[in-house]
Amino acid sequence: MYLTSRAAPERSTSGEGHTRGTGKLPATVFALGSVSLLTDVSAEMITAFLPVYLLYTLQLGYVQFGLLDGLYNGATALLRLAGGYVSDKLNRPKLVALIGYGTSAATKLAFPLAGASGAGIGGVLAADRAGKGLRTAPRDALISLSTPPSRLGRAFGVHRSMDTVGALIGPLVTFWIMRDLGTGPTPVFVVSFCFALLGLIVLATFVRERRPSAAPRPAVSLKACARLLKDRGIRRMTYAAGLLGLATISDAFVFVVVQKSTGVGLDVLPLLPLGTALVFLLAAIPLGRLADRWGRWRVFFAGHVALLGVYAVLLAPGGGVPMLALALLLHGLFYAATDGVLMAYAGPLVPEELRASGLAVVQTGQAVARLLSSVVFGLLLASFAMSTAVTIVLCAFVVALGGAALLVRAREATS
Repeated sequence: MYLTSRAAPERSTSGEGHTRGTGKLPATVFALGSVSLLTDVSAEMITAFLPVYLLYTLQLGYVQFGLLDGLYNGATALLRLAGGYVSDKLNRPKLVALIGYGTSAATKLAFPLAGASGAGIGGVLAADRAGKGLRTAPRDALISLSTPPSRLGRAFGVHRSMDTVGALIGPLVTFWIMRDLGTGPTPVFVVSFCFALLGLIVLATFVRERRPSAAPRPAVSLKACARLLKDRGIRRMTYAAGLLGLATISDAFVFVVVQKSTGVGLDVLPLLPLGTALVFLLAAIPLGRLADRWGRWRVFFAGHVALLGVYAVLLAPGGGVPMLALALLLHGLFYAATDGVLMAYAGPLVPEELRASGLAVVQTGQAVARLLSSVVFGLLLASFAMSTAVTIVLCAFVVALGGAALLVRAREATS
């Protein structure tokens, strides 16, 4: 059940410091982790299948693939804000999350109907990501509001680890279907829908919202949400995360470039996300604990240094399995150090009544940045050799790291 009272904050509102988070995590974290596990099996089945389906089955060009991949990653942007605002306004984060998860589940049955139509596939991808946009901020707000501040890094690490178990299973299911049933889209999308439906059932049945406090609740309005960016800490954090997102190559492109630059077989491509997911699974909880003690922004920044290492590996001569393994190791560390850690860092900066809206602001900055990044990288691959395109992104990423370091400086907390 939810904690009905929150432990007194043991750190500053910046989320930085050396406080050790001890004690049990609320059951909500594990229930939502189970939902995310099942949903991520569904989502990662699609993620693993799309490069093969779009680039090799439908023979789309890099520019078209970049547009669709950008849409897949960035269509959540405005709806993240809407989901966060409605969740705070109604004080019903679970209801908004249910709508989002339900929308994404329904789209899995629409994929086969789109056939080979780029516009049709784009429309279904947009609807799928719209569901993700609605659910993400309310879900993270449920975790943030139910967990004492000193344990947020660990809580998000546990949730993201459970989510990553699904990310490990999803590509394996896709690989098994492709091996036994061929590359036709219908079996992949139908099985994906079944997992998404199971996740929806778990959310409706086992996740409980915290009971509203008897104290008067501050009014939630668009004006109040807009004032969030007037807070210096939130504004600088959002700009920094967005700047880094602009120079972040999407997962789909990373796996395509890894496969081509290392020379491994095309049949291995759907399995590459497994390497990233396995490292993420092993590292998310330890890095979440480290973030609670050492500083969440520091760990977040270090994760992006690991991503810089991925780009360097993609340019290294020789290729082969060792370079493939190193790239996936660094890619997994990047996600383990950034995905949940950013939300743990952002949560304490935002008032409770605006928690979902505040997290949505940060998530939206990243989503818009990564949409632009996918489109630009697709154009670069279409215009230059692959090594040249990666070199341009690597240089841009070094600049982005410097800019982010200037925008947000990790600082020691005072009790």
